[in-house]
Amino acid sequence: MHELAVTESILEIANRHAAAAGATRITDIHITLGKLSSIVDDSVQFYWDIISQSTLAQGATLHFNRVPARMHCNDCGVEFEMLAELSPCPECGSFQLKILSGDEFFLESIEIEKEAGETQ
Repeated sequence: MHELAVTESILEIANRHAAAAGATRITDIHITLGKLSSIVDDSVQFYWDIISQSTLAQGATLHFNRVPARMHCNDCGVEFEMLAELSPCPECGSFQLKILSGDEFFLESIEIEKEAGETQ
């Protein structure tokens, strides 16, 4: 259910920036999500379709960019992409791992229209 709060935040940020830019409509929203993030794309889309009604973002397309999980083994120093959750280091089998990427979550960009269909 935390996707509702996340989606509300995305909508608030997008609407605020679009209004400041003089937008008449938000057409696209690009969201970056790490593979280790607990955010579910389909849930965000579901809430988006409901809460964006009657806003500048109504009908905007959500684009999800998934970032792979990259890990650093604290025991042997190897860096690797984690393909499955709770995987040990493929080099030494250690679970002493540091996340390098894959836990991201942010609104990367928005695309807007201004008067007469001008897209930015």
